[in-house]
Amino acid sequence: MEEQDRHYMEQALRLARRALGQTRPNPLVGCLLVREGRVVGKGYHRQAGGPHAEVWALQQAAEQARGATAYVTLEPCSHFGRTPPCADALLRAGVVRVVAALEDPNPQVAGRGLQRLRDAGVAVQVGLCREQAEQLNRPFLSWIGRGRPWVTVKMAASLDGKTATMTGESQWITGPAARRRVQRMRAEQDAVLTGIGTVLADNPRLNSRLPGGRDPVRVVVDSGLRTPLQAAIVTSSAQAPLWIACCESVAKERRAVWQEWERLGRVAIIPCRATTEGRVDLLDLLQKLAQREIGSLLVEAGARLNGGLFAAGLVDSLALFLAPCLLGGEGAAGLLAGVGVAHLADAWRLTDWRMLPVGEDLLLEGRVVRQCLPD
Repeated sequence: MEEQDRHYMEQALRLARRALGQTRPNPLVGCLLVREGRVVGKGYHRQAGGPHAEVWALQQAAEQARGATAYVTLEPCSHFGRTPPCADALLRAGVVRVVAALEDPNPQVAGRGLQRLRDAGVAVQVGLCREQAEQLNRPFLSWIGRGRPWVTVKMAASLDGKTATMTGESQWITGPAARRRVQRMRAEQDAVLTGIGTVLADNPRLNSRLPGGRDPVRVVVDSGLRTPLQAAIVTSSAQAPLWIACCESVAKERRAVWQEWERLGRVAIIPCRATTEGRVDLLDLLQKLAQREIGSLLVEAGARLNGGLFAAGLVDSLALFLAPCLLGGEGAAGLLAGVGVAHLADAWRLTDWRMLPVGEDLLLEGRVVRQCLPD
């Protein structure tokens, strides 16, 4: 039975992944209805405000849902939000068993959906494929549990760790396949973050240019509110808005320049606390992004902002593209700036990592941990 249950839950997880980047701020959820060894209904949550995964599956199954087992990647909801409770829908349909990968950490649910099912006599099992489900919904779990987005830093460098040549030339270190992969990554994220230095040096758009790809919210860390009105990130036809994070004191002085853009809904200014150095407090910014329902954040920035995020302990995962070339140069830009670590035992390390070929380049992905090693 367990092997069969795992087979169906893995199908539900694959269904849930279809909506990557589409459900903000809701989690990714897949549901499979199985009766007498046959899948009679399946569905996934496609966008916030739309039907939940269980509803799609029940609509497909119709009367065949009676006596079925429901495999759901997250606990069925028990409250009225934008849609009615899914736990009640499963009960009305006559589902007799529910297998859930995770309890919903949302305080409005938090086990109540599963308890409602148990109280009605439904057999409930929780925890199957828990690790895969947690990985799938890291952004949602971070947003609910930590009050900040799950932060992935994307970098591209030569084999000797250089992000540009001695003259500052950086486009393009990696090849076309890697750049297409980055476009896909953007489409799967709630927001993409960069710094004013990158805006001024590279004039990026930071949208997703894949056919059918959605644009993430673009966020610029700009302590002094120096982003030019004519910058590509401002004037591009991206579907998502641009948010500019600056220090609170600067916002009062320079916000008037952006009044028309703000009125049109194209730009939002986010005043943040300032550090003692007069820069945007990055933790304060991430918390403000969470308040705006950002659960996943892709960072495409320069060495200073990357270094600041690492130093503040705000990086959760890394996506490092390595080009098969060597650039050299003592003054050539590297991946991280800032003070760094004094001892190897204090280094940031990757866990659960994997290395993938992407065209002519390599992609190293993994979770970032700050774990002191024994002497």
